[in-house]
Order: sequence, then structure tokens, then C-alpha cells
Amino acid sequence: MRSLIVDGYNVIHCTPPYNDLADHDLDSARVALVSDVAAFAHGDWDATVVFDGHSNPASEGRAHHVAGVTVVFSRFGVDADSVIEMLAQAARSRGEETVVVTSDAQTQWTVLGGSVSRMSSAEFSAELREGGREWTEHAPAGTRSVRLEDRIAEEAREKLWRWARGLD
Repeated sequence: MRSLIVDGYNVIHCTPPYNDLADHDLDSARVALVSDVAAFAHGDWDATVVFDGHSNPASEGRAHHVAGVTVVFSRFGVDADSVIEMLAQAARSRGEETVVVTSDAQTQWTVLGGSVSRMSSAEFSAELREGGREWTEHAPAGTRSVRLEDRIAEEAREKLWRWARGLD
């Protein structure tokens, strides 16, 4: 199984449709990204989405599992890039084929090498949009054109909301 590590806020803030959602509702943008990553990764990737929680005093950096994706909000005082770099280094030392999705130049240079490659946020977003026919069958509603509320369970949406605020 290949590993996929996604810089969550980097993808959200750099690419449509996530940045459009984030302008009005960051929670919805996070849910949409995790949902799309879950459908994309289904059966082919061990996926992790890392969000930056460094400025949230309640963020403990614990990993949570949503729809088959590991979701991590970095702990208070630690940025998401550090978590991504640590995960990439661990995967490289195990020899696991890993793709890191980020457009952050420093993170790209830090993670590259060995069994770890990188994909820009724009490339990944384009892959989600253009390659969708192959992975949307795994989406909860079977299509990406369904409303966001129909694509992820209410319980998962509530968990993401609580984790983002360090309440869980």
C-alpha cells in the first residue's frame, strides 16, 4: 500500500474548489477535502491529511480517523509542515512509496528523496477533478456533483468541527 500525505490547508488555500468554499466556510472546505481524499485513496493509498493546529492551545496533535483517512491537526506550537516532514521521514526509513502533496517549497525540498516524492497542491487538485471518473465510484454518494452535506456523515462532519477547535 502506498502512502499519501496531504498538506490540508495548503491544498485548501491554493486550489479550487476548496479555496472557494474556505472563503465562506472553512469547516466545509476541510470536510470536502477529507471526503475527496477518502474517495481518491480508497484501496490504493494509506492517506493522511495534516492541518495546522499550531496556534490552537487546545490542539493535542492526535490522529483521528475519518472515512478511512487519518486526519491530524498539529499540536499547539508545532506547524503542519513539521508533522508532514516527520511522517515523510518515517515512511522513507521504512522504504514505503509515499507521495507528499504540498506547494510549500521548503517542505518539498525537505521531504524529497528515497521512496518519497511530491506533488503540488495544484497537481493534486487537478488529479481529483480530471481523474475523478476512476475514484468517484468510491465516494459516499457515488458522484462528486452531490451536495457536500450528502457526501459525508453528519457524525464525521461534527467530529472534524470539534477537532479543528481542539474540543475532542
